Amino acid sequence: MNNEETVVRLTGVGKAFAGDTREVRALDGVSFDVPAGQFVALLGPSGSGKSTLLQLLNGLQKPTSGVATVLGVDPSSSGKAELRALRRQVGFIFQDFGLVGMRSVLENVCSGALGRLRGPRSGLLMYPRRLREQALAQLDRVGLADQAFQRTDTLSGGQQQRVGIARALMQQPRILLADEPVSSLDPLSSQQVMELIADIGRTESLTTVCTLHQVDTALTWADRVIGLNTGRVVLDSPTADVGDTDIARLYQGPQEPAVLAGAPS
Repeated sequence: MNNEETVVRLTGVGKAFAGDTREVRALDGVSFDVPAGQFVALLGPSGSGKSTLLQLLNGLQKPTSGVATVLGVDPSSSGKAELRALRRQVGFIFQDFGLVGMRSVLENVCSGALGRLRGPRSGLLMYPRRLREQALAQLDRVGLADQAFQRTDTLSGGQQQRVGIARALMQQPRILLADEPVSSLDPLSSQQVMELIADIGRTESLTTVCTLHQVDTALTWADRVIGLNTGRVVLDSPTADVGDTDIARLYQGPQEPAVLAGAPS
């Protein structure tokens, strides 16, 4: 695989945190590449390092060791301007939606384009008309154009997550990062949201990295599964090749992050 095809690259990435009585390793020697347009599901038990990995890719955390690059940029060593430019190309879908409930649906979607605007913005009329039209088009795409002027907190959980997807698309991203996007949703809403994420990734040729707890969901929608346990990659396979034995191995063994060698116990 050449560099032009590689959108995400991790090489020997480790991340350690100081605990109350010991230092723990959330990620330990993680290495993999993600090519453009691929949908990768990150699976693993709670505390396996999935969310930490997403935060590294978005520049919210810095690795303790190794290098992680996104679109050829290392977020941990980037200046503020370079990091802002990178984040404009990375849409983030949050587990808890990350919306302003008292604002309208349309305002929340418009806010996804703030990185492309200059100066502070507050209130729907502060957004240019062309941007509001783009936001309405994204809402139509996720099936919520008729809810554009509703308060966001009046919507169901599944509808709010679709608003979050529309907001992410307003960034005109090349990459979608999704952190447990369906963990709080009912089965029908979960299916609708995952179908939407997968369809958008295909039609827009977006690279998608999505953390999930639900194995069946990952196997249904992702092209590839990367499994983490105690911060280490223990599974990396095309979805079609993942079997019951692979899943059992992924979820067996220690469920806590590994203690660093030489750390106080």
